[in-house]
Amino acid sequence: MTQHLTGKTVVITGASRGIGAAAAHAFADAGANVVLLARDRDAIADLAGEIGAQALAVPCDVSRYWEVEAALGAAASTFGGVDILINNAGVIEPISHLATADPNAWGQVIDINLKGVFYGMRAALPLMLETGGTIITISSGAAHNALEGWSHYCTSKAGAAMLTMCLDKENRSHGIRAMGLSPGTVATEMQREIKASGVNPVSQLAWEDHIPADWPAKALVWMCGPDADEFIGSEISLRDEGMRRRIGLIA
Repeated sequence: MTQHLTGKTVVITGASRGIGAAAAHAFADAGANVVLLARDRDAIADLAGEIGAQALAVPCDVSRYWEVEAALGAAASTFGGVDILINNAGVIEPISHLATADPNAWGQVIDINLKGVFYGMRAALPLMLETGGTIITISSGAAHNALEGWSHYCTSKAGAAMLTMCLDKENRSHGIRAMGLSPGTVATEMQREIKASGVNPVSQLAWEDHIPADWPAKALVWMCGPDADEFIGSEISLRDEGMRRRIGLIA
């Protein structure tokens, strides 16, 4: 199932923990070179050490375009190109109501969750347009439903979902496979932050209600193969049990 990834190069943003770190292991296990981007240089260096020679750690703040462009350039220089980009970096803090939100902190979430996705796409496209490639952005149910205290997160995720559709409309004919993955709630540090906020129904979920991070990681690997071609230009949701079965996450 994963032979198509042998020798391919995958760039993963937000690779220091959670879905990003799990995806790094999943793609490496499938034979791909993995380029790990995150602000936490120690965490991605440790992860690259675990994976071995097929991993490259590049400290990067996705809210700064020049850093993203340089990181993808380093990926291409090291491994000969970039075949896959996983736009995973995202934050949800500070959770707050609109009337009391700090404008600068609200804007910083937009810089990471929305502008960071655009920056990844913008830096990857010149490296992919001649040979084709896959760009997957981690989406959320929050992209389609308003939630109390999450105006920054909902807005950024809705914008990122629209970016995926724009990317598909402009570049499918050039061999770009643009898709979104909405994983549902995942047992990561972000869910601990949500739980601590006590705001909206998501914070009331029990830990066992969340799926493990290796589920979306395995879904991302599957989405990079031909079995997922029918979903190009759209969003896959792991809340869908039929989709979980199709990917092989449940029996």
